[in-house]
Amino acid sequence: MDSTENSDTVGPDADPASGTGTEGPAAPASGQSAEPFPGAGRPASGETPAAEPVALGSALVRPPGGPRTAAFFDLDKTIIAKSSALAFSRPFYQGGLINRRAVLKSAYAQFVFLLGGADHDQMEKLRQYLSALTRGWNVQQVREIVAETLHELIDPIIYDEAASLIEQHHTAGRDVVIVSSSGSEVVEPIGRLLGADHVIATRLKVEDGRYTGEIEYYAYAENKAAAIRELAAEQGYDLADCYAYSDSSTDLPLLEAVGHPSAVNPDRALRKEAVAREWPVLVFNRPVELRSRLPEFSAPSRTVLLGVALGTAAVTAGLLWYAAKQRRPAA
Repeated sequence: MDSTENSDTVGPDADPASGTGTEGPAAPASGQSAEPFPGAGRPASGETPAAEPVALGSALVRPPGGPRTAAFFDLDKTIIAKSSALAFSRPFYQGGLINRRAVLKSAYAQFVFLLGGADHDQMEKLRQYLSALTRGWNVQQVREIVAETLHELIDPIIYDEAASLIEQHHTAGRDVVIVSSSGSEVVEPIGRLLGADHVIATRLKVEDGRYTGEIEYYAYAENKAAAIRELAAEQGYDLADCYAYSDSSTDLPLLEAVGHPSAVNPDRALRKEAVAREWPVLVFNRPVELRSRLPEFSAPSRTVLLGVALGTAAVTAGLLWYAAKQRRPAA
């Protein structure tokens, strides 16, 4: 992960029309260009994209009656600092779904992922490993474990820059869509946590309430691009005016499908492509607890969603504590 410099963030309470914000640069003087949008990350050290990103100002806000637009986000290393598919290995172990060897293997896979990303062959091996690992798991148990540990595991590893960018797109009137190769049981709760409007994720085949070990739909590579085209047709998005963000070269079809692609913490292959195509290269390196940002998420419907998510987690934690207390033998 790039860490040569921190990114300047346009504050979530920024005025999109003026380009000002609490953490970003001051408004430009007359005749000067505003801070480029997306402004949640600077180009990586030593890189200056030749193409001008879309500037803050009238281009940021969709005019009334204009075509609908969206921002499509990959999840791992783009919104969160780890692999979502591997983040829950420890609670799955504690829930009896996997053994200690699987936990260690997942930890190693997480290390490899963070060290250099995952190319096509590594992603294929991870897909096969995870699909075989889940064979026979009870779907409801998996959902309960994810719900109970979501805030503990995911909340602290959300990039501050990504959270700001999501808020900016919502403020601009765009839908936010998370597109991830991880399973829907993991991605959908994360999407609700972030206030995403839609989620596209891998779906595992289920029979009689248990996973079969087969994949029903794999949200990967060209499948991601096909999925956002289908969603665009349903929702009326003009993809030429849409945005996309990813860290992986395997997501090139996704990035190519929109008019405003950006590489975030890119792997070597994607960095090379981004520089060649003059795409913005953004560095996100400030994980932050989302709960500390809750006052900044100003859209009422999304604030309600986040409040409900937090309330549900609190109630669940309380019930678990009470049950544990009841089982504890008297002194």
